[in-house]
Amino acid sequence: MVPIISVVGKSDTGKTTLLTRLLPELKARGYRVATIKHDTHGFDIDKPGKDTWKHAEAGADIVAISSPSKVALIEKVPRELTLDEVAERIRGVDLIITEGYKRGNKPKIEVHRAAVGGDLLCTEEELLAVVTDEPVPVKVPAFGWDEVAGLADLIEEKILGAGSPSRRREKGI
Repeated sequence: MVPIISVVGKSDTGKTTLLTRLLPELKARGYRVATIKHDTHGFDIDKPGKDTWKHAEAGADIVAISSPSKVALIEKVPRELTLDEVAERIRGVDLIITEGYKRGNKPKIEVHRAAVGGDLLCTEEELLAVVTDEPVPVKVPAFGWDEVAGLADLIEEKILGAGSPSRRREKGI
């Protein structure tokens, strides 16, 4: 099973910003990384009137679109899938990072901003780390916004372990 971590936090704390800074750091270290965005409101990535939208409207349960540089798969589901069920559909990566799933059972990196205020959403037992712009009373590693390399080091050490590309290179495998 591919390891999964979740980036969580209140609205407007910078979850997406953190992900867009963390992803290049992990990619530079040789990892293949997938992301899953949890949207509790529902979404539609297909534009009305486009061919794939017409296929779905006509009754297709799964619609795929492929080009020389990317592929997308849209699947109608009878209920919201669990994170593990979504992750099972992803292949060929070293790590899956979610944005959301704050109530899920995966290790979490909570993003906290003083301007948003309030307590952390997660308990210490749920947390891998916190990314924050102010001191927070937790016994897990806390990183500032400019410490993405340190956060990636922690992910390598605690989540990816010996199976990671960098560890295999170190061992000459």
